[in-house]
Amino acid sequence: MGNTKVIIVGSSRNNGNTSKIVDKISNQINADVIDLRDYSISYYDYESENRADDFLPLITSIIEKYDTLVFATPVYWYAMSGIMKVFFDRFSDLIRIEKELGRKLRGKNMFVISNSDEDQLEYDFYLPFRLSAEYLGIKYLGEKHLSYQTIKDQERINSILE
Repeated sequence: MGNTKVIIVGSSRNNGNTSKIVDKISNQINADVIDLRDYSISYYDYESENRADDFLPLITSIIEKYDTLVFATPVYWYAMSGIMKVFFDRFSDLIRIEKELGRKLRGKNMFVISNSDEDQLEYDFYLPFRLSAEYLGIKYLGEKHLSYQTIKDQERINSILE
C-alpha cells in the first residue's frame, strides 16, 4: 500500500475548528479525509441488528485502502466526541461478527489529533485510543493536541506521520 493515510473526522460541525485543522493537515501530509457526519452509523448492538448501516462498508473501505488512520476529534466534556465514540464502539463488530476483517487492522498505524480551546490536554484523554490500538494490533504513533490558534504545530504532526 505504501503508507496511505486517512483522517477520520468526528466532529458535530463541518466547518468548526477541527475541520479547519484537518483541512490544513490533510493537504500537508497527503491524506484523504472521511467525515463521520456523512455516514449513518448506529450505536453498537449486541444483537447485530445494525448490520445494514454504513459502518461495515466504511470500515471495510478504510481497512482496504489505508495504512495509517488519523482520528481527529474535538474535546467534548473531557472525552472524544460522541460520533467518534460510536465509531470506536462499533470496532466491537470487528471482533465479534467480522473477525477476519478485524484481523486486517493488525499492523496498521494510528495517530490522534484532538482540538479544544486549551493549549494542553490531559494525557488520559488518549487512553481509549492507545488501548484500542494495542488490543487491535495497531501501532500507536502518538497524538497531538491543537487549538486552531496554534495551528503552527501541524509541522510536528507531519514529521511524526512520515
